[in-house]
Amino acid sequence: MKDLAGKHIVLGLSGGIACYKAAELCRALVKAGATVQVVMTDAALQFITPVTMQALSGRPVFSSQWDPRKAAGADLGAGVGNNMAHINLTREADAIVVAPASADFMSKLLHGGADDLLSLMCLARPLDTVPLIVAPAMNREMWANPATQRNVAQLKADGIHVLDVGQGDQACGEVGDGRMLEADELLYDVTAFFAPKVMAGQHVVVTAGPTYEAIDPVRGITNLSSGKMGFAIARAAHEAGARVTLVAGPVSLPTPRGVQRVDVKSARNMQLALDMYMDDATVFVSAAAVADWRPASASDQKIKKDGSGHVPTLTFCENPDLLAGIAASERAQSGQLYCVGFAAESHNLLHHAQTKRARKGVPLLVGNIGPATFGQDHNALLLVDEEGVVEFPHADKLSLSRLLVADIARRRAIWTTASA
Repeated sequence: MKDLAGKHIVLGLSGGIACYKAAELCRALVKAGATVQVVMTDAALQFITPVTMQALSGRPVFSSQWDPRKAAGADLGAGVGNNMAHINLTREADAIVVAPASADFMSKLLHGGADDLLSLMCLARPLDTVPLIVAPAMNREMWANPATQRNVAQLKADGIHVLDVGQGDQACGEVGDGRMLEADELLYDVTAFFAPKVMAGQHVVVTAGPTYEAIDPVRGITNLSSGKMGFAIARAAHEAGARVTLVAGPVSLPTPRGVQRVDVKSARNMQLALDMYMDDATVFVSAAAVADWRPASASDQKIKKDGSGHVPTLTFCENPDLLAGIAASERAQSGQLYCVGFAAESHNLLHHAQTKRARKGVPLLVGNIGPATFGQDHNALLLVDEEGVVEFPHADKLSLSRLLVADIARRRAIWTTASA
């Protein structure tokens, strides 16, 4: 299912060069399954045409509070208009998103100004059912101005969801804070806004990807884990309202928005990183494919082939069991930390997952077939606890991660209560 299927978004554009990003955002919202109704201020019309936004949204664009047309979805009777677009446009909306929101427009929102269709519509929206999300866009000095910062603080206090700004090159030639976020970032924030906040107040630590155990400066032992499942879990936990720390082995994946990422290489590096972040963690999801063994000693120089046919002998030692160690900690045993393990198997998944869960001492073990999922965008999961087994059938990893995070939240609440 598309992330925003069934959602109706009113997309408002105030004046600013960032209107070009609003076109990208409109297209992204539609691709995510939302219906989009565009409303533009007179200033926005100076930067991008209604024809562009109509083509991208598939709906007529509104810009005047005196527009007599019937708003799509308004129950006024066939062909009837009532010159009340500011009312009609909001009543079926799941949210109003103003992107870009200029400094002037945010000031207008703060003071209840209503001298154009977009500001009038924001003032007339039903507060309990139609949230307002604004994406600021302005010059860095305008953004830093105390007046703007006061306005932002008060808008948030009034219940308006003010998004962050980006940092970088600006159209004026200056560099700094104040850019509107990119379309993919805005799409993420809108999608996350609608996600149930079942992890609100939690600190979720997730490990992801492989580890790399050095043989010499240019060779090492690793595995085929791509990290995609762990990164999807981190994103889903953040969408669900958690503060998320992602401890990632060597992978080339973008960091999920809003997630703190810590890059590591070996199993021992991962252990040190976990030691730093577990003190206040409430959920630990061990999705990394941590190497069971490492070379007992790594050469400080490349091991060279000398033509003699002699093959060097490698001696191995066991890596620390990160999940078992954390599951045995005082915080986990007392109910303050809920631990979830992953098992990537090649065969006999249920048997190996049940055995591993008991050996690791965790309340929940998630099993999957490694060769079938490594590097792929889809997966199928087997959730094993002391009561039995639940199967999550084949789906994309983000959808599975959202289901898993919701399930972990439910299980954690029960487990924490039972441990108290």
